[in-house]
Amino acid sequence: MKLEAALKHFSPQGMHINDSVKGTSPERITGTDVMAAIGTTSSRARFGLAAFFGKAGISKTDAQLAVQALARHAIDVAPKNVRKAAADQFGTCMLVLAQYAFAEYSRSAATSCTCITCNGTGRTTRTETTRKVSYPWGKAPYWANRSRAVRPSDWEKWTEVTEIVPAVCDACEGKGVISARCRCGGKGEVLDRKATQERGAPVYKTCERCGGNGYSSVPSTAAYKAIIKHIPDLHVRTWTRNWKPFYEELVDICHKGETQADRAFQEATNFRDDKDNI
Repeated sequence: MKLEAALKHFSPQGMHINDSVKGTSPERITGTDVMAAIGTTSSRARFGLAAFFGKAGISKTDAQLAVQALARHAIDVAPKNVRKAAADQFGTCMLVLAQYAFAEYSRSAATSCTCITCNGTGRTTRTETTRKVSYPWGKAPYWANRSRAVRPSDWEKWTEVTEIVPAVCDACEGKGVISARCRCGGKGEVLDRKATQERGAPVYKTCERCGGNGYSSVPSTAAYKAIIKHIPDLHVRTWTRNWKPFYEELVDICHKGETQADRAFQEATNFRDDKDNI
């Protein structure tokens, strides 16, 4: 049984009434077996299980534990160049890297965040310059329309007025949230129009924007901007040479931890003849 299948035991189940007979096999996995397997997996791969549950949104506590564990690991294995550049802000920088690495690991097509431009309201303001007419000498009399020497526009005065008017937020298009889903709809594939016209049947290709992931990843420059708030002298070349590979290594550690937890969960739910896995 895969670890992803355990997520359904954390959501309420609706009552389904039918005439089918419930499985009574002695080897079937019950909810108690799944909970016991999760406990066994927690003892064998605590970090991977906490990272997976935090990624799935099951528990915020597990997400915090995963970030803290990742930060402690970063403090232990950080390269010397990173330690030297961070100086007295080393612990804070490792926590920031752990937070961004976990955010990159847990990112999916369903990930969304509040728009920072409009603070989730979907509305913002913009500056607009308009021309308005005024009549400082009163409006033109009726005979001005019949005169050739005097025109009604002689009584008008045009001025440019700058105003702040409400507008729809351009960043989120008025939704208030920004989704990580790519233009391919999270599928990772788009229609190849040229190949479709040549073959006469729909042909799909990997989305060039997201690389087949279905969502946009967190750019490493976002982590760099967060780090330079604590280390203003950190040059971008130093970040690219020393910090960025270490940041990508932290992301890989999260994926490896999830793989280890999945393997431990499958071993715990694999009922063999000895029945000693749980």
